Amino acid sequence: MNWIHQMIVNYTITGWEIITQRAHGLLAAQIAAQWEYNIRTERWIETLLAIAEHDDAQVELERDNLLTPQGGPVNFKMKEFEQRHCTQTMDFALSKSRYIALLCSMHLAFVYGKECADNPDAAKFMQAQRLLQKKWRKVLGLTAAEAQRDYRLLEWCDALSLLLCQHENQPEGRTIEISKGPKDCAYQLVQPGAGNLTVEPWPFEDERFELYFETRLIPQLSFKNAAEFRSAFRAAKVSEKRWVFKKEKPLH
Repeated sequence: MNWIHQMIVNYTITGWEIITQRAHGLLAAQIAAQWEYNIRTERWIETLLAIAEHDDAQVELERDNLLTPQGGPVNFKMKEFEQRHCTQTMDFALSKSRYIALLCSMHLAFVYGKECADNPDAAKFMQAQRLLQKKWRKVLGLTAAEAQRDYRLLEWCDALSLLLCQHENQPEGRTIEISKGPKDCAYQLVQPGAGNLTVEPWPFEDERFELYFETRLIPQLSFKNAAEFRSAFRAAKVSEKRWVFKKEKPLH
């Protein structure tokens, strides 16, 4: 069975916490909007849209492969390459702009590149994407380095959003690596206090801001079929998780 870009699923003491891929993408765009302004190009709005919508082709409840064999909701980490999803992602992106398609294509290569060695369909698809990326860079007047810089912002914001959605920020001031980012340096996520987070080195324009995303809590732990899960999902209480980000003194 192909499990592809499903929900973000966290097991909690009160049940399944569900964050949709689109909510995660919206959080990633919130993060990008806070980045220091010198990263902004004439295509800044397109950059934000690419970050927010890079996986909008997947609407979780439209699929039937929502459950594990044990009846629990499938987590996004179980993803595999699926031709239909990737093609639809690129069709959606290209209908907006070639630049958004370029960034989304680069993200698919980042996510599924390792599968190319063992999956002929993935290898064929990614080879076609590499040719398209080269074509789009040329018509857009972008160098490979410029495209990579813009994509690294998408990947960094995506990575931080996933850390927050999965509760992977560490307690007691311990650090966790986010990603390299457009400046190609190591960034660490730190939780200096309850409800507060910081990033070292600080890459944002403002010294304090707030981020939020929506979650759904489903107390039921297993489901007979996808229809039962859909019903529970739609009836679930929606809550907002909020984090305050503040610039702190350097760790070292």
